[in-house]
Amino acid sequence: MNRKFVILFIIFLSSLVFAQQAKLNETAPDFKLRDSNGNGHSLSDFADKIVVLEWINYDCPFVKKHYDSKNMQSLQEKYTKEGVIWLAICSSNKDKQGNFTVEEINKRSKNHGAKFTAYLIDEDGKVGKMYGAKTTPHMYIIDKSGKLVYAGGIDDKPTTDVDDIKDAKNYVSSALNELLAGKEVSVQSSTPYGCSVKY
Repeated sequence: MNRKFVILFIIFLSSLVFAQQAKLNETAPDFKLRDSNGNGHSLSDFADKIVVLEWINYDCPFVKKHYDSKNMQSLQEKYTKEGVIWLAICSSNKDKQGNFTVEEINKRSKNHGAKFTAYLIDEDGKVGKMYGAKTTPHMYIIDKSGKLVYAGGIDDKPTTDVDDIKDAKNYVSSALNELLAGKEVSVQSSTPYGCSVKY
């Protein structure tokens, strides 16, 4: 009896682990994280909304490319005005690059003029690993039905050169424009680029 219970328990735990891995065109796994102001946010709080997840590390040169140029903030502002929820997530572990005090996070976010909905702290990396986040930035889009419909790079120019932004194909804006127009996302995945997530 005990052995049967143990086997069933292991199967149950395994099913939970597999259920929590984000996969394209499947329901995005829920999570709860605190933001840099101490407020909790769950993905399920934003049911019926389009949600962007942006993995962030302010010290990463690739992130700096998109923030110093104001490219990321412009996207955040444009689409949050359209009702999109934009969550920046930092999965940098303690004492690793990108892991800052909340005071430093808020200072940098203010100096950059960031327009995201919230900056979420994932210090133990659980959410990053759940979504398979590999780089900063690594971008994900969840549609109004709660399905993951895009995962990959912000664009097709994997460089730190600000001048490349103007000629880049921006996968995130293309996907969001399609969703807002009631269309399916035509490019659902691309190769992410940037610094490795500092788990």
